[in-house]
Amino acid sequence: MPAAVNSAFEAAFWFADTALNDNEYLQPQKLHRLLFLSQGYYLVAYSGKKMMPAVFVADEMGPIEPNLYMAFSKGRPDMDINLFLPKTVEQFLDSIWRRFGHHSVNRLTHITKETMAYKQAFQRGSRAEISHEAMRLSFTRADKTPALDQIVKPKVMLTQTGRPVTVKSWMPGSGSAKR
Repeated sequence: MPAAVNSAFEAAFWFADTALNDNEYLQPQKLHRLLFLSQGYYLVAYSGKKMMPAVFVADEMGPIEPNLYMAFSKGRPDMDINLFLPKTVEQFLDSIWRRFGHHSVNRLTHITKETMAYKQAFQRGSRAEISHEAMRLSFTRADKTPALDQIVKPKVMLTQTGRPVTVKSWMPGSGSAKR
């Protein structure tokens, strides 16, 4: 299944730009925690679909994406990327930012290191890959993290009679339609 964006750099730049717009310094470790949370919750929200083509590893500091880690090691890299993300991805990242952006690096590190996905990978050794399926299961169970409905609020609209209803995007094959 293809990812929703072309590269993890697109999401990383979105977070960096959003932090800058909010007059906040985005520490590299905080960026990695936000990206890890984004990928994990996206996997839950979109039935296993990846938000970005990224591989996270269980480092002693917490989960990191090693390619982004190297690229951002001396500051924001100078590269041409698509800054215009699909609307659904941008809304999703905004939800992650609103829920977690105000937390300290230490708090985000604690949250992410408590996920079963991180713990299982770290038990295999430092820098062991964290599988997408393990991330999806960790964030689905939400044992040590907020549940998805605390991150992404359902969209509520009104019917023609004024009754509020929750709506979501149609995803082919996700329902149990009878023929």
